[in-house]
Amino acid sequence: MIAAKGIHKYYGDLHVLKGVDLSIKKGEVVSIVGASGAGKTTLLQILGTLDKIDTTEQSSLLINAIEVSKLADKALAEFRNKHIGFIFQFHQLLPEFTALENVCIPAFISGKKQSDVESRAKELLNFLGLSERHHHKPNELSGGEQQRVAVARALINDPDIIFADEPSGNLDSESAEQLHNLFFKLRDEFGQTFVIVTHNQELANMADRKLTMVDGRIQQ
Repeated sequence: MIAAKGIHKYYGDLHVLKGVDLSIKKGEVVSIVGASGAGKTTLLQILGTLDKIDTTEQSSLLINAIEVSKLADKALAEFRNKHIGFIFQFHQLLPEFTALENVCIPAFISGKKQSDVESRAKELLNFLGLSERHHHKPNELSGGEQQRVAVARALINDPDIIFADEPSGNLDSESAEQLHNLFFKLRDEFGQTFVIVTHNQELANMADRKLTMVDGRIQQ
């Protein structure tokens, strides 16, 4: 599903990623851990096409056998919307919209039919235990509920892979545990693939593979 080779990233003179090689299979849950500043979030943003690699002759980033590093901006945005979902530490829900509306937005952007989108969004919210929260706005939801809405939003376009950056970092321990278990339930029931950057060792150790980053490289 993902094949990354020789991934480098510079910010000015700062060499953040130093030739990362990585492969991820469909249905895998992969955690990425490491000290602050090791390059975890930068790697996640590049794998998720939110940032671009500094290309060399040896570098490549294939997702579903497509070399995404060579896509033009418009084609890349369309690819991201169709194939990739994101969950962040802070849910990034739009405060003026209801839970249902927040979930629907990525699918509306992709041009899907409103009735189909709303039906799918309700299915996802119900699956995530939010059947009574469709029309609540973010400030009317608990932190755990807000993050589950964010999960539903990430799933609305049936993406091939979900990237999560400290997804439980802003939750209490009970809500965090529920979210962690949810990821594996989604993997087991839908074959969903996850790449998760986390400082939570419990979550990291639950993954099929735990990768440790040290100074811009994946430690072997």
